[in-house]
Amino acid sequence: MIQREGSLKAIGYQGWWNLPALPKFNTNTPAVREFLFGVAEHWIKFGIDGWRLDVPGDINDDSFWQEFRRRVRAINPEAYIVGEIWHEAQRWLQGDQFDAVMNYLVTAAALSFFGGQRVNMNVVNQCGGLQNRVHPSMRAYDFANEIDRLFNLYSPEITRAQLNLLDSHDMPRFITCTNGDKDALKLAWLFMFTIPGAPCIYYGDEVGVDGAHDPYCRKSFPWDEGKWDTDLRDYAKACIELRKGNSALRRGDYKRILADGDVMAFERVYKESRIVTAFNVSNEERTVELTFDKSPKILFGKPAISGNQVRIPPRSGVVLKG
Repeated sequence: MIQREGSLKAIGYQGWWNLPALPKFNTNTPAVREFLFGVAEHWIKFGIDGWRLDVPGDINDDSFWQEFRRRVRAINPEAYIVGEIWHEAQRWLQGDQFDAVMNYLVTAAALSFFGGQRVNMNVVNQCGGLQNRVHPSMRAYDFANEIDRLFNLYSPEITRAQLNLLDSHDMPRFITCTNGDKDALKLAWLFMFTIPGAPCIYYGDEVGVDGAHDPYCRKSFPWDEGKWDTDLRDYAKACIELRKGNSALRRGDYKRILADGDVMAFERVYKESRIVTAFNVSNEERTVELTFDKSPKILFGKPAISGNQVRIPPRSGVVLKG
């Protein structure tokens, strides 16, 4: 019989969350620490690009993670270290432990605004990390305020490194959270690929894989291409190409320029390049005024432009350069 966590098991050791397959190590022991650091070094030498650390807060010891970083970066100074932290993470993001965390706070904001009334709160609340963070009544002004707040929690260097995601193996998939609404997923993807940070697509999202909370969010990838949603796949590929083709979307400063009702817009500026992204989450076309120094070039979406007047189709986003 498995007893409560923290007690000695009949098998002779403690298990994480009482799971015998996951023995808990005493990281206060020098030999244990050295073993774990050796594992980290081994795989960096092997050639991996970095480490995604599962529940690193369970090792409640800053000196452990500071040494982890020193050892990893001594081998590869560009190795990416990202921790699974579901809340504000200033403690770990001082430049001496992790480069980034999984940005579930942006996930919650994206669900609230792009999903809106389509969000299935019964599904969302299956995930403890999202409870009380998703607000389906969020309008553009509140969404923009929340994004501004999140982007100012850390230094700009940390914000540009954050791992931005819409879902993962630990939460219901975004498309399931929004009752299958593909437009909500597309809007959120475009947002994720045009804001500061490292965008991350969970496997299968790009072809329409759905799934409620664990284990259903971990279903196998459908290798039969006949079962793929190719419209979603093509949209995801277009978002990726958009970001790859425009350095301002990867390195540019972020500034919100409009947040009213159902429409939100921001700019990314890098050197001489200025790119404006605007979203219309309503079911009707919206016309907004966006100022450009020169006639804007349409990079993404299907807006109608007349001077400074930009008409955005319903439930869509546009990206303009000018």
